[in-house]
Amino acid sequence: MPVIDMASLKKEGEFGSKPWCEACAAAAVQILKEESYPKDFVWAFTEHYTHPPARFLENGRSKAAYYIMIKDGEVTGGDGAPEEALALPGFHITARWAALCNQSGAFYGKEGGRRRSEDEAVMYAAIESYVGRENPLERGGGPEIFWPAEVGGPLMAGSEEGNGLHNIAASMQMASPEFADFPVTEMLVPIFDEMTEAQKQDFLALLHVAV
Repeated sequence: MPVIDMASLKKEGEFGSKPWCEACAAAAVQILKEESYPKDFVWAFTEHYTHPPARFLENGRSKAAYYIMIKDGEVTGGDGAPEEALALPGFHITARWAALCNQSGAFYGKEGGRRRSEDEAVMYAAIESYVGRENPLERGGGPEIFWPAEVGGPLMAGSEEGNGLHNIAASMQMASPEFADFPVTEMLVPIFDEMTEAQKQDFLALLHVAV
C-alpha cells in the first residue's frame, strides 16, 4: 500500500514555487519516515531551479529549491537547498527553471520517463542549432549521483501505477502561464522547432539563453 494516497493530493503551487517545494519535501519526508535508517546512513536530495520567475523569490526567499535529508537517523526536508544537505552524498540537481517546468507536470512511469528524456534531447538539440553553439544551458557537471535502494525504492514505489515521488509532485503542480501557448509533446516537453519566432524568443528569455 503506497504511503501517499494520490486521491488526497491537491494543487499546491507552480513548479518551483515555495508552496509546491514545501509540499514535495513534506511528501518525500512522509514516505521516508516509514523506513528505518541507521545513525551512520547519510543521504540528501536537492533540486535547485535557477532563473525562476521573480514571483518565486519574494519575501526574502533566495532560491527556488527543495531538499530531503537523512542524517543521524532522522529524515528532514523543506524549502531551499541548505549547505548541510548539499555537503552530503546523494542526488543534487541544479537546472534552469524553464528547462524543466512544464514537463514536470506530466505523469509517467519508466517508459514515460524515457520518452520525456528523448523529447528533451530533441528540444536541447534544436536550441543549440538555433543559437549556434553547444550547451547554451550549461547542462551537466555536478557531484556524483548516489541513489541507493534504501531511498530510491520507497520514493519510486508505485511509479508504474501512477504513484512515486515524481507523480506525487506532478499532482501538486499548477500550470505556469508562461507555457500556456507553447507547442508541447505528449510528455509536455516544449517543441522548440514548432514555435513561432516570437515564441522562440520568449522561451529563450525564460531559459536565460542569449542569442
